[in-house]
Amino acid sequence: MSLDSRRPSADSDRPLPAAPSGRIRWTGRRATALGLAAVATLGVAAPQPAGPQGLGDRLFPTLGNTGYDVTSYDVTLDYSGHNNRPLKATTEITAKVTTELDHLNLDFARGAVSDAKIDGQPARHEQHGEDLVLTPAAHMSRGKEVKIVIQHTSDPRGKSDGGWIRTSDGLAMANQADAAHRVFPCNDHPSDKALFTFHITVPQELTAVANGLPVGTGSRAARRTWTYRTGHPMATELAQVSIGKSSVLLRNGPHGLPIRDVVPTVDRHQLEKWLARTPDQLSWMERRLGPYPFEAYGVLIADARTGFELETQTLSLFEKSLFTNPQLPAWYVESVMVHELAHQWFGNSVSPRRWSDVWLNEAHATWYEALYAQEKGGRISLDSRMRSAYEQSNGWRAEGGPPAAPKAPSPGEKISLFRPVVYDGSALVLYALRHKIGAAAFDRLEREWVTQHRDGVADSADFIALASKVSGKNLASFFKGWLYGERTPPMPGHQEWRPGKVTGNAGKPARPARPGKPA
Repeated sequence: MSLDSRRPSADSDRPLPAAPSGRIRWTGRRATALGLAAVATLGVAAPQPAGPQGLGDRLFPTLGNTGYDVTSYDVTLDYSGHNNRPLKATTEITAKVTTELDHLNLDFARGAVSDAKIDGQPARHEQHGEDLVLTPAAHMSRGKEVKIVIQHTSDPRGKSDGGWIRTSDGLAMANQADAAHRVFPCNDHPSDKALFTFHITVPQELTAVANGLPVGTGSRAARRTWTYRTGHPMATELAQVSIGKSSVLLRNGPHGLPIRDVVPTVDRHQLEKWLARTPDQLSWMERRLGPYPFEAYGVLIADARTGFELETQTLSLFEKSLFTNPQLPAWYVESVMVHELAHQWFGNSVSPRRWSDVWLNEAHATWYEALYAQEKGGRISLDSRMRSAYEQSNGWRAEGGPPAAPKAPSPGEKISLFRPVVYDGSALVLYALRHKIGAAAFDRLEREWVTQHRDGVADSADFIALASKVSGKNLASFFKGWLYGERTPPMPGHQEWRPGKVTGNAGKPARPARPGKPA
């Protein structure tokens, strides 16, 4: 994720801020162990009586549910042409039961359920807060595959706290960190990844696009149905559906990779110069990490005020104003594009096991964004940027917690999880690690990380273990201070660096804002 409030003014001399936001491998169908592993990892007891549940994630305790592992979602959406009306929807879920169940919970809000079936038989459905509790006609035994079909609505109206985004001509999605269930029923936690299929019916004059690749369209009267399918498992928070008066622009990337950009038709010529940069950005990333991990990539540009950019899988979401604001230098705009591209490896292909592991996503995306900016003429080097971050790090830790143990979001402000310590404050950990183990070992670690955990989930302990193995050093003590300490440790290779003092305004430095946007 990239936060607009972290963008620079054109004449600022301050360092540029960061552009915000497993062990189990995919083998066609994941082992049923994932649901049990999530329970064990997060310290959750066996399924509880009917009512709200949750996996026990420290930052989002009500997200996710125990007792099953989703293997696929098939989501059907019927859009009337008006983005201020609920959509008719059907969500089909295939899941493997991982413990004995008499009922199961799904995360769901912002919609009304009219019917639910499990294995073709009616299931009682009850809403408990943001949990949808389904009770089937028969007991569900461990190891059983179940098919759940829910008829519901999906409401784009309401608070702007994630889920549907209403654009000038339609809709898009922004589900990070806890908002996919405001669009469709799901197990809304990144530890339970699944394949997705979307069927989107819209008026003929509109274009619908979703994650993955198109697998067909069909027309009937004045309406058209677009179907898309992912080739790799995806966390619910990375789902994307775009509906609008859009053009789909196609080109090839490295090795013939399909690149599909989705832009407002009226702006396609103005935006083309930016979209043409993506193939080279992909090649730049592949030289550092190896092959791009998915079946396609592209940029979705929405005519909407979101306040952020977002790494939705295979189709990253951007505000149009990022590309049309003349005060933003070209190298900066491209570095934000690279930030979201880097997330396709870090956060999307390798997803966090729990939300406290989000530093693994944002540290790496910030790292490659900063390297790219340095190479493309940015006004600050990586060393200078990291020194500035080091001077502010104690304040960031006081305000937001250490990188791998961040404080919970502020009440009613879920996006406040994405504080400075998650971005430059976490990239600083990678900078220290590179000095500790050397550039060659660090580069091997980066490649092995995304290869070993591709299409899976991983956590901080996994990263510590792999870094220790690759470097041949026991790095437990090093990471304890850098990831979990209240104070920033000394910087390897830069003993002269000094962290700034924590003041009453700790963690809230005067950061240069994007022109025309609040800091």
